[in-house]
Parts: sequence; structure tokens; C-alpha cells
Amino acid sequence: MHKNLAEKYRIKKYSEIVGQEKAVLDIKNFLKEFPKKKGLIIYGPAGTGKTSLALATVSENDYDVLELNASDLRNRAKLEEVLKPATLQKSLFKKGKILLMDEVDGVTGSDIGGIPELIRILESTKHPIIMTCNDVWQTKLSSLRQKCKLVEMKALSIPYVMEILKKVAAKEIIKKDENFLQKIAIKSQGDIRAALNDLQSYHLVDSIVDLNEKRDVEDNIFNILKRIFKEKQDFLTLFDTTKMSLDEILLWIEENIPKEYKNEALARAYHALGKADVFRGRIYRNQYWRFLVYQNIFQSAGISYAKDSVLTGFTKYEPPKRILKIWLNNQKMEKKKTISKKYAKFVHCSIKRAMRDFNTLKPIMKKPSVQKQLDLSEEEIAFLNK
Repeated sequence: MHKNLAEKYRIKKYSEIVGQEKAVLDIKNFLKEFPKKKGLIIYGPAGTGKTSLALATVSENDYDVLELNASDLRNRAKLEEVLKPATLQKSLFKKGKILLMDEVDGVTGSDIGGIPELIRILESTKHPIIMTCNDVWQTKLSSLRQKCKLVEMKALSIPYVMEILKKVAAKEIIKKDENFLQKIAIKSQGDIRAALNDLQSYHLVDSIVDLNEKRDVEDNIFNILKRIFKEKQDFLTLFDTTKMSLDEILLWIEENIPKEYKNEALARAYHALGKADVFRGRIYRNQYWRFLVYQNIFQSAGISYAKDSVLTGFTKYEPPKRILKIWLNNQKMEKKKTISKKYAKFVHCSIKRAMRDFNTLKPIMKKPSVQKQLDLSEEEIAFLNK
């Protein structure tokens, strides 16, 4: 097993893709509608399968593909020399051609740089251009975004990563138990490439998975705020791109509204946020969880449409201060309480005693066998392992 597993098991067709159904549908629609939009940008965290989805699209449609890395085509001269001729030449043996440009965020954004030239090439291309990048909301890509269809790839959930790891482990005859695979899935934080690399390396050296060695995943709350405040859209699924709760996002929005809105727009934004907070109160007071959709609407679309027109320029957003600290502490106490409640029920002691002795009991509750007996959730296990 010397070949890299991430490459060996790279997806080849749509049916092999899990957890990215909307992205697959979006890219199918893009090809049907071409040349309504001539460019498509697949964006999302590292290891979510952006390039693999593009290559699967090539395979599914029996197209030729010209793969380019944007880091090698950073400026206008290189784009004119390599990419522009390819957009005009027909495929010799297949029914069509796709131009695939990885890491488009590596193209320079100045007037004499690559982004303006790339936009000019998009306007004249005879073939679809598919680009990939991690952060599509960079300022330098704003003009390119307007010309392209955007397709988001989300970090995969732990069950989806587990599903992939089990299939690969079975094919490679890697005899590891489910707990081992689950630890790798948790550590990967949705990065399937990292998960497969870990599976291979941990198997080869036969070592214990260290969950404390967390991977760095960039927090995208600043990108979320930028979209809500700068653009005017419904944004009803925008918060699906982050692991942060609606309550925590509400605090970030509250802190930064005055940085973006003035006068009537400011009043409308605070009115929408107030409505979101009203529904939040009803949810917690009466356990009406179906009201989450209304909290989401008011603090996404409500905030976005509070302004009269789209906004431009750079704004430095600040994290919420005292209120966030209080809220995070309450969240921490809530996790501690739910774990203590399960432990108290299992060992027949009071919740108060389990709470009091929590730090002493923590090493015991970190054991996978104990966690299984207590039926702890993924969030509770993650809390214990912090």
C-alpha cells in the first residue's frame, strides 16, 4: 500500500460523490445552460473534492480536459500565452472540452495582472472554464465572481467521512475497528484527503490517533459577515457553511452592524436582528425548534436587505466582546451539565455531585468504552477532548 490513498481512490463519477449533492446538481445545470455563464468556480475548504468533482464532470460528459494550475499562470502574459488559445481550439477526439484551472486565487488581481485578462478570456471562450479555489470571497476575485456560476463544496460531516474510510479500509484490507476510524474522521474536520492520508500513515506505523493534534481550519465567520453586509441576497443557506450556531453568529452581526450601516439602513438592520432575537427567545422558552427557520431568515436575509444597495470597500470586522464571553461560558456549562446528567444516571448518583467532581471524572469519561456506555454525542465527546 505505497500509492497515496487519496489519489488511488479519487472519485471518478458523480455516483461516488457523497454529501455534495447540491454541488453536483449545480455543475450539471451549469453545463446545460452554457454559454449563459461561461465560467464556474468551485470553492470550499481544502480536501472537500473540488478538483475531483471537476474531473468527474469531464468523465461523465466524455469531454477532453486541459488542466492548468493558476499558480503557474499568475499574470496576463501567461494567460494570453497558454489559456487563451486553448479556449478557442476545438477538441479533436471528444464531443467537447473543459478547461480546468486549479487554485484560481493564485492569479494576480491588479489591472496589469491576471484577473482582468481572465475575465476577457471568459467572454470569448468557446468552452466551459471550471476554476477551483478555497476562498472565493477575496476582494480581488469580486469582478470574476460576477461573471461565473459559484458552486460550494462543504466540509464533509463525520458520518460521511466514516463511510468513505470504511470502504477504503475494506478494499485495502486495513483491519482497524470503528473507533479508530471515527477518531480519524473527527480529526480530519471534513477534509477527506487528510482523513485518507491519516488512515494510510497511522496504519503503516501502527500508532494511536492523537485527537489533540487538531488540524487548522480557517474560521469563515468573516466571509459570512462580508456577504451579508456587502451583498443583497436571501442567504437562507449561508450559515450552513460554518459550525457556529445561529446564536453565536447573531452576536457577531450585532457587534458589526454599525460598521456597515447608517441611518435608516441601520434601524432596519437592528429591527431585523431584534425579530431574530424574539424568535430565539421563543425557541428556548417553549422548545419550539421549528422557529429556527425564522431566526435564520431575519438574521440573514433580514440583515442583507436592510440596506438600499450593495456595498463596496473593505471593512474590518470585530468579534463580539463581553456578551460572547458570557455566551461561550454558558455553552461550556451546558455541555458539562448534559454529560454530568448522563454520567449521574448511569452510576446512580446526583447530577450535582457529578458536576462537582467533573474534572476528577473527566479522564474516565474520555475513554471510548465509557463514552459509548454513556451514549455521548459527537459534540459532547469533542468537549471532553478539548
